[in-house]
Amino acid sequence: MRIEHVAIWVNDLEATKAFYEKYFNGKSSSKYHNKVKEFESYFLSFDSGARLEIMRKAGIDKKSNEEILGWAHIAISLGSREAVDDMTARLKNDGYRHVNGPRVTGDGYYESVIEDSEGNLLELTL
Repeated sequence: MRIEHVAIWVNDLEATKAFYEKYFNGKSSSKYHNKVKEFESYFLSFDSGARLEIMRKAGIDKKSNEEILGWAHIAISLGSREAVDDMTARLKNDGYRHVNGPRVTGDGYYESVIEDSEGNLLELTL
C-alpha cells in the first residue's frame, strides 16, 4: 500500500501551484475545470513519486464544516540538515513566514517549519 496523493483546498490556485513548482520542483498537470461545480484543480508530481492535488471551489473557506482549507502540516524530506537549513533560509529570504527551527525536536527530528503561499504549515525535515 502507498498513499496515492494528498489534496488541499486553496484560495489562489495559480500562486500555490507556482510555489510548489519553484521551491519543491513540482511538475503540474493541466488544469482541470468543472464549470458546473465551479471546481478547479491541478495535480503536482514530485521526484519521489508523491503527488499533491491543489483544489479551488466556490464557497469553500476555513469556516465550512464539511470542507476546509489546509492540513495540520505536511512534512517534506529534503535529505540532509544542510538542505533543511538552505531551504529555510531561501523561503525566509523570499518573504515566507518562518514559524520555527531549524531545530532538533523532542522526538529527535531535525526540522524547520515554514508557511506556504496559503499559510499552510510545511515541516522541512531530513
